[in-house]
Amino acid sequence: MDMQAAAVRADSIMDATLQGIEPSVQWAHGPTTTGSCTVTRRRTVMTIVSDARRGSFLGVVERNWLRREYKIKGVNNDRERPAIYARTNDGFGVALIIGGAGQAFFEVDSPCVDESDVAESTTPPNGPAYDGVYPLPRPNVRSDFWSASAEAEGV
Repeated sequence: MDMQAAAVRADSIMDATLQGIEPSVQWAHGPTTTGSCTVTRRRTVMTIVSDARRGSFLGVVERNWLRREYKIKGVNNDRERPAIYARTNDGFGVALIIGGAGQAFFEVDSPCVDESDVAESTTPPNGPAYDGVYPLPRPNVRSDFWSASAEAEGV
């Protein structure tokens, strides 16, 4: 496998991960980076995931990965910046990291592969592309479910 094939595989891992989130969230591509023999693809969730829904969001993703027989390698239970780290059966590292303003970031790292050029992802984002914008804006899309606060739920 070369870096381009690894990038395509990383895209398919993220496609399946994001398609497994219900209700769906809006996302945009983050930067693709390459190392001497690795490639990393990133996607940034533009939907606001409230503090009250953050645990549910992480749980949905973790269950999706376990159904796909990914091995959970680590969990950061930090209240403000939780994360889940997993590995696929074919050696790709997968991460969901919650950053500032509750923004969710997905990363997929390839195992060491043959060096090659890497094209941008052909998977279109399901919202604005933000071409040429870095860093991406904070989450700015409201969801009746994912953006709900504890007060709105009567908790």
